[in-house]
Amino acid sequence: MVGFRLLEDTTILCTKSSPTTVTYFRTRISYIFETPPEVETSNEVVFCMANFLRKAFGFDKAIIAMVHFPPLPGSPLYDDETGIQSIRDWVQRDLDNLQAGGVDAVMFCNEGDRPYVLDAPPATIATMAYVIGQLKDRIRVPFGVDILWDPKSAIALAKAVGAEFVREIFTGAYESDMGIWNPRCGEIWRYKRLVEANDLRLFYNITGELAGSLSNRSLENAAKSAVLSSLADALCISGITAGVPPDLANLELVKRVVPDTPVFANTGVNIENLASILSIADGVIIGSGLKVDGNTWNPVDKDRVKEFMTQVNKLR
Repeated sequence: MVGFRLLEDTTILCTKSSPTTVTYFRTRISYIFETPPEVETSNEVVFCMANFLRKAFGFDKAIIAMVHFPPLPGSPLYDDETGIQSIRDWVQRDLDNLQAGGVDAVMFCNEGDRPYVLDAPPATIATMAYVIGQLKDRIRVPFGVDILWDPKSAIALAKAVGAEFVREIFTGAYESDMGIWNPRCGEIWRYKRLVEANDLRLFYNITGELAGSLSNRSLENAAKSAVLSSLADALCISGITAGVPPDLANLELVKRVVPDTPVFANTGVNIENLASILSIADGVIIGSGLKVDGNTWNPVDKDRVKEFMTQVNKLR
């Protein structure tokens, strides 16, 4: 029997080649495994990968829509005249339009804070926490957060506002627009443990945007190690930047080598390529494709959202 196992204290991961060999323990819902024959299952709940998505988002093919923050205080493009109230109004409008259009989940992100940094300033975290807290009663779907490009700050924000997942670069090393990028996954996990964000799911973007890998490892190896060694709950495959779709061959490769881990298309999804992407991926994370004129920096277009979700529901 293959599935997710939820135990009271630990999750046991066993290798497929040796089902009775315990590989390691984790303190939450974890990976696909072969049930060891000697383990009693009558008091446990077993989930397949599809049920992971269904439990988290309500559907097998999950649609996570981006709520992009405008530039925040301290960032170069921040508008001092309109201030934080205009940020709140922007975020509320986009959130309302996405939910009205029927998306499965939303993710809040400081997309407007160009040029990005690897260590988020306190004003970024504080403003995002304030605005999300102000709007918490309006959020009707599962939600996540991201702070570009600072996974520890994203986890801190998630803990503060009660988010259910974080998407970030957690593994690898890159030459990037922000400089040398080395997230140090082990330190991130220890921070996650320190702040007791034990139920927070981590979505690993393993094809860094605005960057090139410093490693000669293959994408296949990066995907496998992200799951087996670095404890990814889901993997995200990106194009070179927001609005650019991932290579379908990369999506197919990653899904093939980690078939029991949810794989999301992370950028460039739109109504034209939706069918081909959802035929491979377990879900999509979409931002630009739901904006006015498909432009990342524009507001959400509520008619585009409805049209997109109508097509989604025909496909799943």
